[in-house]
Amino acid sequence: MRYFPIVWRNLLRRKFRTIFTIGAIFFAFMLYGVLMAIRMAFSMGVDMAGQGRLMTIDKVSIINPLPASYEAQIKTVPGVTDTTHANWFGGYYQDVRNQFATFAVEPESWLRVYRKEYELPDDQKKAFFADRTGAVVGADTAKKYGWKVGQKIPINGTIYRRPDGGPWEFTIDGIYDSKQKGADKTQLLFNYLYLRETIPERSGFRDRYNWYVFIIDNPDRAPEIAAKVDALFANSPNETKTNTEKAFVSDWAKQVGDIGKIMIGIVAMAMFTILLVAGNTMAQAIRERTSELAVLKTLGFSDGRILWMVLVESLLIAVVGGGIGLVLSYAGITAMGDPTHGMLPVFYFPIPSLVAGTALVLALGVASGMLPAWQASRLRIVDALRRN
Repeated sequence: MRYFPIVWRNLLRRKFRTIFTIGAIFFAFMLYGVLMAIRMAFSMGVDMAGQGRLMTIDKVSIINPLPASYEAQIKTVPGVTDTTHANWFGGYYQDVRNQFATFAVEPESWLRVYRKEYELPDDQKKAFFADRTGAVVGADTAKKYGWKVGQKIPINGTIYRRPDGGPWEFTIDGIYDSKQKGADKTQLLFNYLYLRETIPERSGFRDRYNWYVFIIDNPDRAPEIAAKVDALFANSPNETKTNTEKAFVSDWAKQVGDIGKIMIGIVAMAMFTILLVAGNTMAQAIRERTSELAVLKTLGFSDGRILWMVLVESLLIAVVGGGIGLVLSYAGITAMGDPTHGMLPVFYFPIPSLVAGTALVLALGVASGMLPAWQASRLRIVDALRRN
C-alpha cells in the first residue's frame, strides 16, 4: 500500500486507455453472468431430476402414447414402489405466446412421487383430488397472471383440443411452491380424467399416457430394473425405453445441443479475448515507462518490488472492471428475472458461478500482468536508459 499512489498515477497516465480496458472487462463479465444464468436454466432440471425415479416412454418417440395397461405391469417388477403417469397437454393462456408446461396427471400418485417438488397445503391438495376440473399451478405462473385459488381460468389446447373448439376451463384449487433452489414453479397440473372424458373416443388417445414415472427402492439397481421393465413390452406394438429421470431430462435438454458446453465455450472465447486486450494494455504501459522503471531501480527498488507494482496495476484494472460487471450482472438478473417471460423455468445467477467469476477476475489480472511484470523486473538499468 505504500507504493499505491505510484500505481494509481500510472493508471491515470492514459485515462482513455485505462477506462476502455476496464469497460471491456466490465462487459465481458456482464456477459459471463448472463451466460451462467442461461446455463443454469437449461441444466437445473438435470440437476434436480431424481436418480431414484425412472421414466418409461415409447421406444421411438415420447409423442407416441403408451397404453394405460402398462402401469399395472410395471408395478409387478420387483423393486418398483410407486408409479404415476402424465400426458403433455400443450396449452396457453389467452395468447399463444403465453405458454407454460401443462400436464394431465393422476393427482394423488403424482404428488406422492413428486412430494418434494410440489409443496401444497393439505386443504388445497384435498380440493385438487376431489375436483375433476381442478388444477394446481406454480407460484411463478400464478404471480405472473395474477391468478388466485378458486379462480376459473381458460386454457387453450394445442395438442388436445375440445370437440367444440373452445378453451378448456380449469378451477385453480391450489398454488404450489417449492423450497428447492431453482425449482420449476411455472407448471400447471390438472386431472387426467377431465382430459379423458372430454376427448372423443375415436381419437385413439383415451387411456394412453405419454410417459410413466416410478420410484424404485434402490437407485443402484436402476439399470437392472429398467431392463426388466423394457423386457415386459419387447416385441409388442408399443415397445418402451426406460431410464433414470436424470438421464431422460439430460437427453431432452441435449436435443437443442449441449447448452452447458456451448455457454462454457462462449465464456472461454470471451475471456481469451479480454486477456489479449488487458495484456496488450499492460505491455504498452510498461514500454512507455521503460526509463521511469530504470530510475526506480536506480533509487533502490528491487526486481521483486517492480514485479509486484506492475501486477497490482493489472489486478486493479481487472478487479474494478470484472467486479463491477459481476455485481451489476447478479443484481440485474436477480431484479429482472427471466427475460423470456416464462419460457425458461428458472433464471438466476448461481452463487457457485459468482464465486468462479471472482476467481476468473483475479486470474485475468494475474495472467494479463505477469509477462509485462516479469519483463519489467528483469529490465537492466543501462539497457533501459540507452533506449531512451
